[in-house]
Amino acid sequence: MCGITGAAWANPAQGLNEADLGRMTDVLRHRGPDDVGQYRSELRLHSASGSVPGVALGFRRLSIIDLSTGHQPMSNEDSSVWVVFNGEIYNFAALRKRLEGAGHVFRTRSDTETIVHLYEDEGPDCFRHLNGMFAVAIWDAARRRLVLGRDRSGEKPLVYFPEPGRIVFASELKSLLEAPGIPREVDPNAIDEYLTYQYVPHPNTIFRGIRKLPPGHYAIWSGGDEPCQVHPYWSPDLSVEAAISESDAIEQLRALLESAVTMRMQSEVPLGAFLSGGVDSSLVTALMQKNSTDRIKTFSIGFNVKAYDETPFARRVSDHLGTEHQEFQVTPDALEVLPKLAWHYDEPFGDSSAVPTWYLSQLTRQKVTVALTGDGGDELFAGYPRYKAAIWGARLDRMPWLRAMLAARAWQVLPGAGRQKSLARKFRRFSEALGYAPQRRYLEWIAIFNECRRAAIYTNEFVGKLGDSDPATFVADAWKRVGKRDALTAVSLADLVTYLPCDLMAKVDIASMAHGLESRQPFLDHRLIEFSIGLPSRFKMRGGRGKYLLRRAFRDLLPPEIWSRKKMGFGVPLDRWFRKELRPMAHDLLLDQTARQRGYVRPEAIEALLREHDSCAFDHSYRLWALLMLELWHRRWADP
Repeated sequence: MCGITGAAWANPAQGLNEADLGRMTDVLRHRGPDDVGQYRSELRLHSASGSVPGVALGFRRLSIIDLSTGHQPMSNEDSSVWVVFNGEIYNFAALRKRLEGAGHVFRTRSDTETIVHLYEDEGPDCFRHLNGMFAVAIWDAARRRLVLGRDRSGEKPLVYFPEPGRIVFASELKSLLEAPGIPREVDPNAIDEYLTYQYVPHPNTIFRGIRKLPPGHYAIWSGGDEPCQVHPYWSPDLSVEAAISESDAIEQLRALLESAVTMRMQSEVPLGAFLSGGVDSSLVTALMQKNSTDRIKTFSIGFNVKAYDETPFARRVSDHLGTEHQEFQVTPDALEVLPKLAWHYDEPFGDSSAVPTWYLSQLTRQKVTVALTGDGGDELFAGYPRYKAAIWGARLDRMPWLRAMLAARAWQVLPGAGRQKSLARKFRRFSEALGYAPQRRYLEWIAIFNECRRAAIYTNEFVGKLGDSDPATFVADAWKRVGKRDALTAVSLADLVTYLPCDLMAKVDIASMAHGLESRQPFLDHRLIEFSIGLPSRFKMRGGRGKYLLRRAFRDLLPPEIWSRKKMGFGVPLDRWFRKELRPMAHDLLLDQTARQRGYVRPEAIEALLREHDSCAFDHSYRLWALLMLELWHRRWADP
């Protein structure tokens, strides 16, 4: 697990010198505190075939496997291929055996060298052979090209800036911004997307011209003025439902998930697990303990607000499995971490569960270097409560008269305040969107600011900068890939390719790597994803309860009350914080002159949000959090 950065250029004026590369590498120190490495090759003229581009590769290492010889950048025998790599390749031992059989000679025991030799044989097609989480940059000197690749689920980040004659790349935006000539022009459409989703969707970033490499894609830069070419290497067909019996599905699921967990237990450093007490993290922990001769170390975070505290469930699972368990409680004092979050999440990020994830990573890193998580289980096996709304919406589509009645404005008198999870609040949100088509309806349910609310807060000047861009396109494109499958499948698979990589994976990667902790997600093994994609929805939700197949396949591993408990989610008590501990900061930052001059939102609209929330007339906590994190980000990264 590491941080990577660098560039390739065809014009000497656009090159990186040692000082530039040093700054870009050093700012990623948190991602790799154990080692640093650099490789540079200056642009030079070649009489027979023109110029040979210059290249610079930087690397920070967190040592996990092959502690003594895994130094990067790493090359092949004749130094014609150089690689920097962030992540883990879990099937590298099998790949190595195959490559050795083909005549390749290995000098290390690292998974990185597997990528070097696999690229020699396969070129960019090498990525489809990798089972792992990765962001990779490969300098192919013979072909004079730079190849970038990213894992299938976006577990590892990779951003890049392509321009005529040069490409610059990095694990994080902050590293990219250390290179000379990188613009910091905030993209208004990215602001619009952020206030919709609480993140900026790929391939966009908050800065105009800087791109995220989408999950499951690779990019090739070949020098000169030719544009960077981006291609998918993994794009599973979401529209096809498999013909499979329940007994066969159970058998395959047991084998796939146990294999995914055991593969991710490979480590030469201490290893543990995030344990929330929910089904997914508990199941991963159970399979880890089943396949370990030692007690697994487990870690959980709680709150002094009962509705948000899962520690009793985590403790119950730990007692049942016999793990070595530690807990940490997040109090409102934890809000002092917000400026640190704004620095590490170097584009606006509005998921408030970044706060407990930050502290959980900090606690976990004190004892272990690697932690397995349960991320991905909800998307693969229909764990989110909102999926029930999609099913009910589809049923109401078959009864237009009832849908019209429920969508009537009369229902909007229901209260919007109180507890964030109150029945009245849920029904109001449900009924507000019933008048839309299914895919737009789902966006209305998940949006932080839906289309109407964004229109109500934006200034006329800002609206004029948005043009014809529509944030809904991101979800709509994912929805189209699902074809004519049922509503539950449509929303869960849309989440799999949008919300999961852009929100959950970004949250966990940044929070864990800020503390030099590697997180691994067994549910995101691509074999398990491909299996889950084809499952009929009746294997995922039955009787109004999600994760049906998980419960059938693994019911013997966990206490009954864990399988039957309601999903709590990894939330924080934002509604209370914004009326108490967080209130002064919110009022000061969102209403001062600096914020007013940005021109995105009307000050009176923000005043109304704060006033309605303070008076308990409406719960605007998630909207206020998104605005607050945008303002903190702006002051750290975009203001002069």
